[in-house]
Amino acid sequence: MAASVSSKESTLRDAFGNVLSFLILILIGVLAFSIRLFSVIKYESVIHEFDPYFNYRVTQYLSKKGIYEFWNWFDDRTWYPLGRVIGGTVYPGLTLTAGTLWRVLNAMNIPLSVETVCVFTAPIFSAFASWATYLLTKEVKGAGAGLTAAALLAMVPSYISRSVAGSYDNEAVAIFALIFTFYLYLKTLNTGSLFYATLNAIAYFYMVCSWGGYTFIINLIPMHALLCIVTGRYSSRLYIAYAPFVVLGTLLAALVPVVGFNAVMTSEHFASFLVFIIIHVVALVYYIKGILSQKMFKVAVTLVVSIGLVVCCAAVVVLVALVASSPTMGWSGRSLSLLDPTYASKYIPIIASVSEHQPPTWPSYFMDINVLAFLVPAGIIACFSPLSDASSFVILYIATAVYFSGVMVRLMLVLAPAACIMSGIALSQAFEVFTRSVKFQMPGEALDAQEVGDTIPDATVAQRDVVKPEKSEDKVKERPSRRNKKKEKEPVEKPSLKSQIRKRLLVLPFATSIIALFLLVLLGAFYVVHCVWAAAEAYSAPSIVLTSRTRDGLHVFDDFREAYAWLSHNTEVDDKVASWWDYGYQTTAMANRTVIVDNNTWNNTHIATVGTAMSSPEKAAWEIFNSLDVKYVLIVFGGFVGYPSDDINKFLWMVRIGGGVFPHIKEPDYLRDGQYRIDSQATPTMLNSLMYKLSYYRFVETDGKGYDRVRQTEIGKKYFKLSHFEEVFTTHHWMVRIYKLKSPKNRIRGKTKKSKTKSSSITSSKRTGIKRRNPWH
Repeated sequence: MAASVSSKESTLRDAFGNVLSFLILILIGVLAFSIRLFSVIKYESVIHEFDPYFNYRVTQYLSKKGIYEFWNWFDDRTWYPLGRVIGGTVYPGLTLTAGTLWRVLNAMNIPLSVETVCVFTAPIFSAFASWATYLLTKEVKGAGAGLTAAALLAMVPSYISRSVAGSYDNEAVAIFALIFTFYLYLKTLNTGSLFYATLNAIAYFYMVCSWGGYTFIINLIPMHALLCIVTGRYSSRLYIAYAPFVVLGTLLAALVPVVGFNAVMTSEHFASFLVFIIIHVVALVYYIKGILSQKMFKVAVTLVVSIGLVVCCAAVVVLVALVASSPTMGWSGRSLSLLDPTYASKYIPIIASVSEHQPPTWPSYFMDINVLAFLVPAGIIACFSPLSDASSFVILYIATAVYFSGVMVRLMLVLAPAACIMSGIALSQAFEVFTRSVKFQMPGEALDAQEVGDTIPDATVAQRDVVKPEKSEDKVKERPSRRNKKKEKEPVEKPSLKSQIRKRLLVLPFATSIIALFLLVLLGAFYVVHCVWAAAEAYSAPSIVLTSRTRDGLHVFDDFREAYAWLSHNTEVDDKVASWWDYGYQTTAMANRTVIVDNNTWNNTHIATVGTAMSSPEKAAWEIFNSLDVKYVLIVFGGFVGYPSDDINKFLWMVRIGGGVFPHIKEPDYLRDGQYRIDSQATPTMLNSLMYKLSYYRFVETDGKGYDRVRQTEIGKKYFKLSHFEEVFTTHHWMVRIYKLKSPKNRIRGKTKKSKTKSSSITSSKRTGIKRRNPWH
């Protein structure tokens, strides 16, 4: 009777816990969504940054034309005169997701625009990512750690920076796909279910469709599988979790046009194939061990290992041959930059020029993950007690994520989920210890613990404590029969009675526990305040609309949209606009004009041509742009208002990229004693470059001195005229300046004057009756 009552109480307790967990997850999802709406509340519903404008334009085309037109879309408004095949060069996951969401909402008679759906896609998927983090952490350390990790991820600034409302970039959905793929892998590893293995391959396919960072998954999972094999933790569950994932995942990845045969031909994927061969050799060895005698097993193992080594050597030879045939050893430029942080700066300046590809500073870690950086070591220690397949995976995840985030600041985004998982485990374990210490030092609880300890004899407890682990070990080592069709599940050791008593007796002092709980709550409050500040101030401002607070109040700088609107209304539809590649996507999406280069950066030579033109004298630059049918040149200048991300600060990258293709452009020609200067000490090459002239033309008229507020100095060349370009528009705050190429007729004014003089002399000679030969015929 007492047993039935206790079972009912435990059932009710579990049901209440499940309902409470569900309600907490709903609140976490609401928190993840709402904390990313500061950009809409403070500014407006607008697309942010540069790359999201291309994704928005593609989504518009997809929604209007349909999926088949999208796959075959050749965009002639980008990379003139080359163009770009959009369907085969873009990761379609984000656009397909937003397009599907837009169609579903319209089918439900919710008439939202495509732009509105694009703006709110990232906040929606941030809630999904938080729930996926709960599921993943629950597989490692239980529901309490999962809820804590989900709450931390919902607010972590590193993820907020790429998922605020309006940040319509690939990472908006890719982080959810990354975490969900890892969850399904661990779920398959814990259950041995082929159903979850199939779902894992499908989730990986969605990740491949969404982001090029899928290579992190296809390398991390093989690393974990190999780690399990080396440490003697191989099981049929590991085989079911890994083998279908590699086969189905690779086949599905090859269906994505931008990936195609790269799924089997590039070095980023070779590790998965090698581990695939190794795990089959190990599986064969375990299978033979179960059906042969000890003597025959040694002979068979020798044969299998010999054949396996031959196969592995053959595979390695093939892979080496494929790798040797590639000048980059089969690796992409970004992958080589991760393996060798100095590679991009030496050989591919176009990659090194991107700010998000630079290594992070120590303050950026505190800014993006805050107190989680101090909780991660505690979470790693907690994962070792006890060490399971799932906990070893998250340890490997955090170790690799820390390395990659140290190479490239953009990959702080990959570190954020791992840091939240480890911190959630650490906080959950700490709260469990401290709350248990407080609970069992209450008068009634302490008496119960003492009575239980006195009632159970030590010999009985010791006997149970010794026998039960032996049984559990036998269960682990026992090989399941072939006839048994039930899935092998990971053995769960029930805690012995002695360990339960120890949990009651080994507690911290009451006062220490209370103080520790207070400090943990204070730490959490500090984390919440920092995250809300980061979401409201640091990461909510769209780069296309800038603000500044002074004594006079808040100033809004809307120069970008002002310039794009001028291009849209004052130029012909077929006019070509040249600018640095940073502004290509925005120009095409907002001004609807053809650009020479854009943010895709697939053709280094084309970008180097634009960089060479910006670095050349005015006449040489005019000839380059005229050969590309360019009619307008757009430059961004921040010297008047103090905007640091202008083209003058990016100019040295233009020189380096241009000089990498065209040797006559040399970086030392633009430096004075190794220093980049724009004042009176600047080199003549710098002062006569097109970028300098287009940026500082008429700048002295603003204050009479030509003082650059970004470089904190007066410019060196203040008074000059343009002979091959003419200024047609400058925005209100001088942030965007647009110039038009002069036609050849307007440039030969001297010859025109001479011709007029000669024609007047001919007219006078006719009047006097003297005939002279016309020199123009």
